[in-house]
Amino acid sequence: MSVKDKVAVITGAASGIGKGIAATFVKAGAKVVIADLNLAGAEAAAKELDPTGTRAMGVGMDVSDEAQVEAGMAKVIKGFGGIDIMVCNAGVQIVAPVQDFEFSQWKKMLAIHLDGAFLTTRAALRAMYAQKRGGSIIYMGSVHSKEASVLKAPYVTAKHGLIGLCKVVAKEGAAHGVRANVICPGFVRTPLVEKQIPEQAKELGITEAEVVKNVMLKNTVDGEFTTIDDVAQATLFFADFETNALTGQSLVVSHGWFMQ
Repeated sequence: MSVKDKVAVITGAASGIGKGIAATFVKAGAKVVIADLNLAGAEAAAKELDPTGTRAMGVGMDVSDEAQVEAGMAKVIKGFGGIDIMVCNAGVQIVAPVQDFEFSQWKKMLAIHLDGAFLTTRAALRAMYAQKRGGSIIYMGSVHSKEASVLKAPYVTAKHGLIGLCKVVAKEGAAHGVRANVICPGFVRTPLVEKQIPEQAKELGITEAEVVKNVMLKNTVDGEFTTIDDVAQATLFFADFETNALTGQSLVVSHGWFMQ
């Protein structure tokens, strides 16, 4: 069971968690596609991870745009000969109370997290089924796939939705040797989370230090952030596991914030 020489497409991978996953997969011997809205960033990250250009490539992709997803995945198949692992990681965060949340922002959040997961999954499944060598679909959920927090209605809704999509894909993909699973991290100190700290401090009327201690890390067992490497190793674990014994599952990586 190994990802060596397998093709892994990772969305939102020009920075943050996605880039960390890409680096881990390259080290494990996979061929990695860094798909990102920022094409220049994707290409730069690919070059950084693999200066030879033989094991990593950057692809520009707005995951909420059907045409861009189809074109990007076609480029992957042409360049690397197929798709074995699909990591649906692209995401954004916008915080506000429900009564103040703009509908346009709600739709944007669901389009990126849910439409994006659907479109990339569909394209990956078509390739995997045609290849007849199985595959792995991995969704980047969150502790918010299990729990709720104030100010995050569309995010919590979308992350819960990923678990439902995963379960359907696990059932449909089983006959083709395709597994589907969800990683559910706690707070990882990426730019996305850093941006939330002052926003939540303002909305909740508390200090930024209190947001970190009493909101983000309050329910962990050790007051520690989940790391990018924690998430990358969990993703590699799911990608490495090649039987239907482990499919339709969600793995919480959160320093004990949520226990199931």
